[in-house]
Amino acid sequence: MLSYASIGINNMVGLLFTPFMLRMLGKSEFGLYSLVASVVAYLTVLDLGLGNAVVRYTAKYRAQNRQQEQYALFGMFLALYCGISLLVILAGTLLYYKVETLFGNALTAAELDKARIMVVLLVFNLAATFPLSIFGSIIVAYENYVFQKLVNIVRALITPCLMIPLLLMGYKAIGIVVIITALNIISLLVNSWYCFTKLKIKLHFRKMEWAVLKGISTYSFFIFLGVVVDKIYWSTGQFVLGIVAGTAVVAVYAIAVQLQMYYMSLSTAISGVFLPKVTAMVARNIPDKEVSDLFIRTGRVQFIVMAFVLCVFILFGKTFIVLWAGADYADAYLIAVLLMIPLTVPLIQTLGISILQARNQHKFRSMVYILVATASLAISIPLAKLYGGIGCAVGTSLSLIVGNIFIMNIYYYKRVNIDIPRFWKEIGSMSLPIVGLIPVGVLLNYLSPIDTFTSLVTKVLIFSFLYLSAIWWKGLNNYERELFRVPAKKVISKVKLHYNI
Repeated sequence: MLSYASIGINNMVGLLFTPFMLRMLGKSEFGLYSLVASVVAYLTVLDLGLGNAVVRYTAKYRAQNRQQEQYALFGMFLALYCGISLLVILAGTLLYYKVETLFGNALTAAELDKARIMVVLLVFNLAATFPLSIFGSIIVAYENYVFQKLVNIVRALITPCLMIPLLLMGYKAIGIVVIITALNIISLLVNSWYCFTKLKIKLHFRKMEWAVLKGISTYSFFIFLGVVVDKIYWSTGQFVLGIVAGTAVVAVYAIAVQLQMYYMSLSTAISGVFLPKVTAMVARNIPDKEVSDLFIRTGRVQFIVMAFVLCVFILFGKTFIVLWAGADYADAYLIAVLLMIPLTVPLIQTLGISILQARNQHKFRSMVYILVATASLAISIPLAKLYGGIGCAVGTSLSLIVGNIFIMNIYYYKRVNIDIPRFWKEIGSMSLPIVGLIPVGVLLNYLSPIDTFTSLVTKVLIFSFLYLSAIWWKGLNNYERELFRVPAKKVISKVKLHYNI
């Protein structure tokens, strides 16, 4: 519940703040900010999968009651992260001096100067993030999600309150980067305080245990490949467009990617808290059927959310983008749809990633994704020259269909022993009432063609009521209905008790 609250608040703040930011920055400045941020984001691959390894190995040691090994593990990871921070600084320095070489043909002299300043700030942010990020991973491994989600919520609410005055004062993109950097470091320091004072962790710096490090390196390497793939998928489009098309096209593509990121975040509310649990299940040799049942249960719940958002966006998304960002960004609708439709399948199967990681079977996924993403990049470059942002989206969509849908579903079924046929049978039965609502949404658009926020909200509310009714009576099973009934009953009983009703 807190995961969805955190995601909802972050997304809502982004949706409300972005139109103001677009108008204050202008299309060119926003495109410049998106371009620099996407390029520096490539340096996050230097995490090398260690953050995920912290969660997995901590959860494993906790399940085996190996406390001292945990503390030694934390010290080793912190030392590794400090080394990575030095690499970030070196890579960032090289990027600083190569900005003109990369983007000199597409950016003006003034834009190049601003880009260099933002590179310095973002690289400093990243260099500080790596050593401190271990504490956030420890909190996840200890399954203390409430504190972490509350920190995220507070940060999301504070961010626009600080950015708006800076933008009004004329600081523009550089001011935004300063605020992002400051709040990120503060939140990371709060995580470290919580680990030492509440979780009572310790850091033991001992002689490097090479056998342990070798096992962690093997595990982390393929996590690292997965991170590289994500960067190819979601950052390369802006990078390629920045080289061949300029900041205006990047700005439109960035809006589409921003909406797609909001969409992706909804799937992690459930699966994002399951790696420690699945790791413990694997450590206790739980039967494959129980793991498969968990995969199907979480997939069904994720499908309820993802199908609703996808339907609403397909039906009313173009109107929303025009009203929200402006008519200049209308092309972002088709780009976002091209990305979101094939992305839906892996988003309702995200628990599969946790299962692979817990069983140390994620090598195949990483290898497949790196090959498919490389092919996607090769396709996207010529398509971007011909069709701009839409060409990039087509290249990414094709890679998602081949790698994330066909190949991975076969692997889940044949090698991981997940009952994929039953999964799709159940998803198919849930889809029938949803498909029947699409003509209703089309009719709503036909009956109310005027594009205003009032008419948009009215249509979305009507469709939402029909969707919830259809999915409640025709889509959910008894287990899923209880997921909603039990918390509701508890809240109602507490309210009655409090007010003596």
